[in-house]
Amino acid sequence: MVSGSFAPAAAHPVAASVDRVDVVGPQRHDLLINSPAMGHPVRITVLLPRTSQARGNLYLLDGGGRKTGVSDWINEADAEKFFSDKNVNVVLPAGQGAFYTDWERTDPAFGRPRWETFLADELPPLIDEVYDGNGNNAIAGLSMGGQAAYTLATRNPDRYTGVGSVSGCPPTTGTGNEAQIRAVVARDGGDASNMWGGWGGQGWVDHDPARRLDALRDMNIFIAAGSGVPGPLDQKTRLDPGRSRLEKIATGSVLEIGARECSEKFAELMRADGLRPTEHFRSIGTHAWPYWAEDLKVMYPVLARGL
Repeated sequence: MVSGSFAPAAAHPVAASVDRVDVVGPQRHDLLINSPAMGHPVRITVLLPRTSQARGNLYLLDGGGRKTGVSDWINEADAEKFFSDKNVNVVLPAGQGAFYTDWERTDPAFGRPRWETFLADELPPLIDEVYDGNGNNAIAGLSMGGQAAYTLATRNPDRYTGVGSVSGCPPTTGTGNEAQIRAVVARDGGDASNMWGGWGGQGWVDHDPARRLDALRDMNIFIAAGSGVPGPLDQKTRLDPGRSRLEKIATGSVLEIGARECSEKFAELMRADGLRPTEHFRSIGTHAWPYWAEDLKVMYPVLARGL
């Protein structure tokens, strides 16, 4: 199922390079990467296995609102501990609401990031070279990052062996889907028209995984969401300053209901096209990190098949 035009991220003649490595621990390096595409150094974290044998690479993307420069997969989901005994490089950038995409125009809040070119073109060969990668890559994310993972995978199918979304909404077209994406960008001060163009424009079509399902044909596919019904793990969520737990749960419930509806529809669309996604739709759970930390444990074995 393919429609609309498609242009992969443009290649850059100058390769990305490592500017600085901070050895946080024996299995964690925080790096600054010189990126011609981004036009400035980009901070990423790489989690390393204990062994020195060649291994695949898993790219994990955050949701919106990132500010610290360190992925919340580390801060909130204890990814360092989970991956400590796995033979995989885990690459964790922080996208800060920019949907990990190449923006069409300069935005007052975001500038003109070229995340797709950085993540799909520049970074993989560098990670393979520096960290003994075997050339196999999977990509996954939560919320905004889940949408971005599917867009990156379907626009660069030769780069990835697997893709996963947790509490995301992969499709980009349709009034509701586009409005949701625009709201996420606006929350961080940006204008999504600078990202993919005006309402209903070709840029939104070109980045819609639902219109490029054939690109997923040979991938390991994972999609998950909760029901929006609060559960015991909601008592473990970290509270934002000035917000009560009740407010946190109520907001998370609304967000997760929307993610669940969208994810189920997208899973149905994939099945109708002959794909076989691994679906993990929980009977409880709001839009919150304690649930995503548990989802990671279910998702990783699916994506690891191709690494």
